[in-house]
Amino acid sequence: MQHVEVPVPSAKKNEVLLKLQAATVNPLDWKIQRGDLRPLLPRRLPFIPVTDVAGVVVDVGPGVNGLTAGDQVVAKLNSLNGGGLAEYAVASANLTVKRPAQVSAAEGAGLPIAAGTALEALRSIGAKFDGTGKPLNVLITAASGGVGLYAVQLAKLANLHVTATCGARNMDLVKSLGADEVMDYRTPEGATLRSPSGRKYDGVVHCAVGVSWSSFRPLLSDAGRVIDITPNFSAILTYVLHRVTFSKKRLVPQLLLSLNKADLEFLVGLLEEDKLKTVIDSRFPLSDAGKAWQSSIDGHATGKIVVEMES
Repeated sequence: MQHVEVPVPSAKKNEVLLKLQAATVNPLDWKIQRGDLRPLLPRRLPFIPVTDVAGVVVDVGPGVNGLTAGDQVVAKLNSLNGGGLAEYAVASANLTVKRPAQVSAAEGAGLPIAAGTALEALRSIGAKFDGTGKPLNVLITAASGGVGLYAVQLAKLANLHVTATCGARNMDLVKSLGADEVMDYRTPEGATLRSPSGRKYDGVVHCAVGVSWSSFRPLLSDAGRVIDITPNFSAILTYVLHRVTFSKKRLVPQLLLSLNKADLEFLVGLLEEDKLKTVIDSRFPLSDAGKAWQSSIDGHATGKIVVEMES
């Protein structure tokens, strides 16, 4: 990681140029640096990392409608190109949404990957956000992380019963965001993942690592699903086995996020209405982006790690 001067990018067709105000670091970002996604990413070096940003539109390319210079926005940058740890970045207009005054740049920048992943996982379980969903029971592991904290809140908005695991220091926070049952994963009771009220789980949003399918299987309802957002090779093999054997209980690896503009607008709207909160672990200036990077690698953040661009 080095700070360098590069030309300000320009907006091409269906793109907008943003002057960035905030960005958030996700584990995916440093996994690209570590080489976990080779040969897909990075496409070329040098590579400016980070995709989740908020800022102000300074220019629009041909074909862009509904966005103009001066608009405050939240955007997810193209994962192939990155660009978020910079003063300026180019975003696709299809993944750029207006940010209302009630939502800060840091709060908005926390959304795309983390809240988008939580939303997609919950929908895979069967959660609905229009009031028509069934009263499902869900387990959320590592509930005090970036994805987990959004997952707890979104699950409650979908009227699900939420059991959550996290470290002891974050139990009150997770409870305050709506979790019905919270367990310390370091205790014998928490390590079993069993619901204190004896419920079987219709779905699991699995944000932790080091838990095998055999641990989840007896805890699931007849058609229960485990949505694994950090799957390893063993999890992928288990998924394939479940598909070919038509198993009702399934482990489903969530490999790629299919976030769209409507989903991002939905999430920003929830922030505006104070139905969803971005929990911020720490803030760093762009000049200290390396410290934010290392904080994410260390893996003990409660919520989102924010990099703020100096005005």
